[in-house]
Amino acid sequence: MEVLVVDAANVVGSRPDGWWRDRAGAASRLHARLVAAALDADVVLVVEGAARRGPGEGSEGRVTTVHAAGSGDDAIVDVVRTLSAEGDRPVVVTADRGLRERVAASGAGVQGPSWLLDRLP
Repeated sequence: MEVLVVDAANVVGSRPDGWWRDRAGAASRLHARLVAAALDADVVLVVEGAARRGPGEGSEGRVTTVHAAGSGDDAIVDVVRTLSAEGDRPVVVTADRGLRERVAASGAGVQGPSWLLDRLP
């Protein structure tokens, strides 16, 4: 099954809408949009730093939120490896070049933030 792994910090940061004043609120808004979306895939939303005060860890609908203990990039790579080992097809949503290379080396597909944001309500 295809699973979208969303780099919350990168997706939120892709639009200059004042997210930097309220990272937790921005992550919560992204989470709510993902839950409301009619996507044809399960979603893993990875949040880090101050954004962890936003959406709680766990699942809601087809969206599972993961709080990165340290680096969000490292947590995303771990999620990709786990999903791949379970036979899923992870697609990471990020514009971060270094992360794109790391997850591609682990067998994940990659899409940019706009690709996802254009599909959300």
